[in-house]
Amino acid sequence: MSDNRSLIAPTANPALEAELRSRLRHRSSTEGSLGELEPLALRLGMIQGSALVRLEQPQLLLFAADHGLAVDGVCSVGQPETATVVHDVLTSRLPISMFAKAQAIALNVVDCGVAQPVQPHPNLMARKIAHGSRNLRVTAAMSMEQAHAAIRAGMEIADALPGNVVACAGIGIGSHESAALLLSALSGMPVRDLVLPGVQRKAEEEALLMMVMQAAQTRHGELSDPVEVLAAYGGFEIAMMVGVMLVAASKRHVIMVDGLPACAALKVAARMATAVSDYSVFCRSHGHPGLSRALKIFQAMAALELGMDCIDGSGSALTYPLAQSAAALLNDAQDDAPTAAVMTTE
Repeated sequence: MSDNRSLIAPTANPALEAELRSRLRHRSSTEGSLGELEPLALRLGMIQGSALVRLEQPQLLLFAADHGLAVDGVCSVGQPETATVVHDVLTSRLPISMFAKAQAIALNVVDCGVAQPVQPHPNLMARKIAHGSRNLRVTAAMSMEQAHAAIRAGMEIADALPGNVVACAGIGIGSHESAALLLSALSGMPVRDLVLPGVQRKAEEEALLMMVMQAAQTRHGELSDPVEVLAAYGGFEIAMMVGVMLVAASKRHVIMVDGLPACAALKVAARMATAVSDYSVFCRSHGHPGLSRALKIFQAMAALELGMDCIDGSGSALTYPLAQSAAALLNDAQDDAPTAAVMTTE
């Protein structure tokens, strides 16, 4: 794990940034303001360390796992079982499957710790650590051995992926609440701000949720090491995304971060290797205010806002064409702008 972290360099490169900005200014002067495409193009160029951006064989990974805190009844009533959602994604019954297909994005679901058995499928990666995590209110959600195993599994997945773009999203019963606790522990943002706004709950349901959240924070509040905090609050899906993000950043690949669990994984990865966040493009599949607050932790906003209410991962599939357009903005400017060598941070 430390080897990958040591290979992650910040994307900062003043000479390259000046070249990219020059190209964007030239394009804007001929076509007018290009709004949010410009900072996205700049980020892509800095990630790849080049004035010529190539996005190849995009991968969308949907990490699925269940969480032990669900036994306390804090999750949304009527939420479908995670195994059912996985089946629906794999059999193209949900929009995410169609969005990915339309953009020629390879979509795979990773079974990190779904509580129920999941039927084999060509697009299912079976990496189950356990049948759901433990109840984090009464003990750590994962053992340290499980947390490390999940991170390693994510690293192995990322090492084997083709292409240079990976979108990460997490699903599962209790995933949002677990991610909120993890983000709160690592950022200091009140967990209430991440779980309560925008969700219609009865007063007794809200009181139960906050009782469970506060009990968990009381139990694990003294931890500071990012992997220990991950083991205490996180799920197997978050831990595997940590591994994927560490490896992807070490390869200078674009990481598309979609949803609260993915934000939590990025926060852990960034505590392990600060520069990981330099390689991220933020996406959103739903309008939950907690996600808006999570993005503020990274001083970021989603590249595309459509007002959807879909499962996490859908937003990244729809954001990818925007990234392609931003890359084309730089690449097509090659013919018009003054000749300049491709610059790298090597």
